[in-house]
Amino acid sequence: MEVVILRNSAEIGGLAADAVCSLLRRRPAGVLGLATGSSPLPIYDELAARCAAGDVSFARARGFTLDEYVGLPADHPERYRTVIDRVFVSRVDFAPDAVAAPDGLATDIPAACARYEAAIREAGGIDLQILGIGTDGHIGFNEPGSSLASRTRIKTLTEQTRLDNARFFDDDPDAVPTHCLTQGLGTIMGARHVVLVATGRGKAEAVHHLVEGSVSAMWPATILQHHPHVTVLVDGAAAQRLQLADYYRETYRMKPAWQEI
Repeated sequence: MEVVILRNSAEIGGLAADAVCSLLRRRPAGVLGLATGSSPLPIYDELAARCAAGDVSFARARGFTLDEYVGLPADHPERYRTVIDRVFVSRVDFAPDAVAAPDGLATDIPAACARYEAAIREAGGIDLQILGIGTDGHIGFNEPGSSLASRTRIKTLTEQTRLDNARFFDDDPDAVPTHCLTQGLGTIMGARHVVLVATGRGKAEAVHHLVEGSVSAMWPATILQHHPHVTVLVDGAAAQRLQLADYYRETYRMKPAWQEI
């Protein structure tokens, strides 16, 4: 696990975008895992700008979103498929239907989850997965207590997650759906490269457990300690609980020029 402490979200977005662009130069038909939420927005802004400038193309790429609320109407502005289209997909040159999402309106939820897992496998797996992290350590919607080997499935959201997400629903926690479909921790671990971003003091405890804590279902993101290629991009506020912060800064400062994240 590589930890990179940067000054602000713009720097984080730029470095993560570098990784995506590098992948698509090597493999134009690369497969991206796309997270929603606030943390990845600087990445998507930077990639949209680079695409507009002709520096990167998504024309042959594919994407899979992490999760989806269960029961939100197809035209709801906070449906995650709608959100990812708004903040990223519509701003770059993905081919039509190149980005897939779990079906939160499916009548047969287990079958829909199985189809989503199969679609990821048939695409060859995810090359680069973008992640945020919740204040309670969840990634995707894998809440505390989630199986470390879980696959795409339905989950019940914790009260804390619904409080955290209320800002997208006019600050009304009761308007946040109680259930979601999410890629499982085992699914996320199948990605070849994971780039997790976190900013702000509110994420400091979760980042501390992610990087320096014990692997535990109580802090689901800690499973990433077992992944061979994880990059954690944080600002100073999110890094304030890291005991080895100075070492992480030194390591990145002395990194060979040829070595990417």
